[in-house]
Amino acid sequence: MDQAAASPALPHASLDPFVRVRGAREHNLRGVDVDIPRDALTVFTGVSGSGKSSLAFGTLYAEAQRRYFESVAPYARRLIHQIGAPKVDSVTGLPPAVSLEQRRSSPGSRSSVGTVTLLSNSLRMLYSRAGTYPPGARRLDSDAFSPNTAAGACPACQGLGRIHRTSEELLVPDPSLSIRQGAIAAWPGAWQGKNLRDILETLGHDVDRPWRELPAKDREWILFTEEQPVVTVHPVREADRIQRPYQGTYMSAQRYVLRTFGDTKSATLRARAERFLTDAPCPVCEGRRLRPEALAVTFAGHGIASLAAMPLTELDGVLSGAPAAGEAARVLAEDLRSRIGPVTELGLGYLSLDRTAPSLSAGELQRLRLATQLRSGLFGVVYVLDEPSAGLHPADTEALLGVLDRLKEAGNTVFVVEHQLDVVRHADWLVDVGPLAGEHGGQVLYSGPPKDLAGVEDSATARHLFAQRRPQPAGASRRVREAAGSVRVTAVDRHNLRDLDARFPLGVFTAVTGVSGSGKSTLVGQVLAREVAEQLAEPDFPVRRLVEVDQKPIGRTPRSNLATYTGLFDVVRRLFTAAPEAKARGWKAGRFSFNVAGGRCETCQGEGFVSVELMFLPSTYAPCPECAGARYNAVTLEVRYAGLNIAEVLGLTVESAAGFFAEVPAAARSLRALEDIGLGYLRLGQPATELSGGEAQRIKLATELQRLRRDHTLYLLDEPTTGLHPADVRVLLRQLHGLVDAGHSVVVVEHDMEVVAGADWVIDLGPGGGTEGGRVVASGTPAQVAAAGRGRTAAYLARALDR
Repeated sequence: MDQAAASPALPHASLDPFVRVRGAREHNLRGVDVDIPRDALTVFTGVSGSGKSSLAFGTLYAEAQRRYFESVAPYARRLIHQIGAPKVDSVTGLPPAVSLEQRRSSPGSRSSVGTVTLLSNSLRMLYSRAGTYPPGARRLDSDAFSPNTAAGACPACQGLGRIHRTSEELLVPDPSLSIRQGAIAAWPGAWQGKNLRDILETLGHDVDRPWRELPAKDREWILFTEEQPVVTVHPVREADRIQRPYQGTYMSAQRYVLRTFGDTKSATLRARAERFLTDAPCPVCEGRRLRPEALAVTFAGHGIASLAAMPLTELDGVLSGAPAAGEAARVLAEDLRSRIGPVTELGLGYLSLDRTAPSLSAGELQRLRLATQLRSGLFGVVYVLDEPSAGLHPADTEALLGVLDRLKEAGNTVFVVEHQLDVVRHADWLVDVGPLAGEHGGQVLYSGPPKDLAGVEDSATARHLFAQRRPQPAGASRRVREAAGSVRVTAVDRHNLRDLDARFPLGVFTAVTGVSGSGKSTLVGQVLAREVAEQLAEPDFPVRRLVEVDQKPIGRTPRSNLATYTGLFDVVRRLFTAAPEAKARGWKAGRFSFNVAGGRCETCQGEGFVSVELMFLPSTYAPCPECAGARYNAVTLEVRYAGLNIAEVLGLTVESAAGFFAEVPAAARSLRALEDIGLGYLRLGQPATELSGGEAQRIKLATELQRLRRDHTLYLLDEPTTGLHPADVRVLLRQLHGLVDAGHSVVVVEHDMEVVAGADWVIDLGPGGGTEGGRVVASGTPAQVAAAGRGRTAAYLARALDR
């Protein structure tokens, strides 16, 4: 059914009020034709994997980007066909587009709330132009108030606020080893570590002598020198490869660790570097990150570091109460307040400008970018948003709807991929994609006003949106389970948790609730996890295992995928190794790995794609011209198992693979766990970079379920329903309640009140976020917490219980 398709074509395209898509075939879309109105709030709905993101982002936003590329230099335009335009026959009426996705990459350690929102720029300008300077001090440029510039950063800590030091004991934990044996544990692995070792050998150092026997002067230089000598390295020849001389630059172990810790965007590399460092507040700037001359400037009696550390709501109060000290001060303070407004409106007033970006959730980051766009004043563009309600308490969703309306009223078109039913109800137009996921989806079931979706029988969205009584969460109709012991945390002081006591019952399903920033993730992911981990070794502690299932990616490169993470790929490679053609050729399992030379395509090194340089634009990627994305060379693909080669097996969906490997117990068990948790639509070789946080979390849970043990396990999950359609939430809850019925304990941080209503125990934090949160407002059964009426959760929970 496509209501918009029936709208008559207007004689002049410039007057056509619709974006018209014809023949969209991106990912699982099946030649979709759909018309979507401009200057309206349109929500794309459908079960997870149905194709709604392929339509909103993969087709509409990608086409807008392609048109932008066509406006750039001829050199880049010549390569456009190589980067792959979206698979669609035509898109008309499409304005320029701005994408606000939930990025999965990790921001750098210097990125903060202030830099993401550009609020730091305004605050620095305020201090530069309207600050109170000490007598005789010269006026400073705004750069002097930034810890990220040479003019402003404290020279002792380079603007980090903390002094990170290392020592020989940290860098070389086992001095009995030689450098060749890996004595310098802080060095990187693989080729980069070998490169540094070869450079040292070229410089004349003995890399085979135990570290402790090297002269103290040499040890000091190797670990701590600031010199970076460049030498010509002649690698030792190996029989199977040709290695030519190269120019190598030496970097001391200390320099490598500090640079990695300060600059890397990889959370894994940063954590590894941190193992070799000790840190303390910088004694020069006392953790305030700036030079003394900048710290001496005040506004309304506060230094800039003091204001940057305040929650935004408190900062707004300081600015509003500041005495008028000239026109510059008034104008700059009002400008700053106008920029803070959208951020606090989106429920993020508990954040401070100096809060580091890596500590923010994906939902918080997206809402910060949304607030920035609201202030930008753009009009006539399409905003494409990816689940902006993610991580939002129901009380904050109303403010989000107001922001979306204001973007629309400013003359923009708003496309939102969303599952939250309150956002769906608020839309001007719905595009419902389905009916199911993967190869069973990819159709537009409906496009039109929300009220008329009720008549679409195949729509899973309609069943939840218009149900008189919503389908009850798994376990909601049963009686509340009795606890089998508990874990207590007492006198907790961490982040915004202040002297907090909480009891987590065992053997039951516990939901931790509260508005954004109230301290839920800190309490569960840090405090409770640490408390349990420390007691696991105690013989009388009832919990024997701790499993944390977060939404971090299952891998940061396309080389990691569903099959490799779950261990299924090991089973598949063994099956191919046992094939007659492989045996005849003497091939081992490594031949069927795209990460190992031999079987992989060497043109793309097993990546399946090659980098395309676009001169003045960031490089992009195109399918490998040699293997066409198969990742293996032609000879390897000659070997088949049950009629399919290894690339074709990786192209199977979990659902298809379950039938294909039905007689292989080791594979069938993994696939059944993935199907049971609602991931049957994913391909086995789907790169980790294409998976949402919710999908990554469910893959981790499925991996755990396939090796379920009898020992009492405590499962900790952070917002497991993020990114899930209500129909998929029921599938997930069935699995989680099944774990509890099997004798385990489950604790979830959750905003979905339907999930909370089906829990055995609820711990509600608040009452607000940031400094206004961090306390247990209420705890008990869902009915008890709802009846208590304390905090902002109670009313919404009572409503869910009534349903």
